[in-house]
Amino acid sequence: MKYLLTATGLTGLLGVALGAFGAHALKPVLAAVPDGLEIWHTATLYHLVHAVAALAVLLTLRTGHENIPPATQRLFRAAAAGWLAGVWLFSGSLYGLALGGPKWLGPVTPLGGLALLTGWGLVAVATWKSGADNR
Repeated sequence: MKYLLTATGLTGLLGVALGAFGAHALKPVLAAVPDGLEIWHTATLYHLVHAVAALAVLLTLRTGHENIPPATQRLFRAAAAGWLAGVWLFSGSLYGLALGGPKWLGPVTPLGGLALLTGWGLVAVATWKSGADNR
């Protein structure tokens, strides 16, 4: 849990830093690449949304773990790990493409998207299996 929370904090920090860096220092570079600014914005949006989602799941596990079955905890941790991997693959490849990086980054983006989707699917499965109600 410690490593996932640390990675989540660093992922969020990097998301904010890259968002600001792209909006200011890299603006001329991104403007020179077709759709560079829009691609960077998408990368930052997905980056930050999934860092916050991972943080929410991990903090919920940390504070309410005694009420969550161990198998469900593992699914939630796997969801957070999937989101973090997805951020690095999805957003990371988009950052590279926005900067005019190699075209081989293009096929990496959907792999990251698949990791992000898998994380959300794991949250749904974990919630369903836990028997959580509307309390």
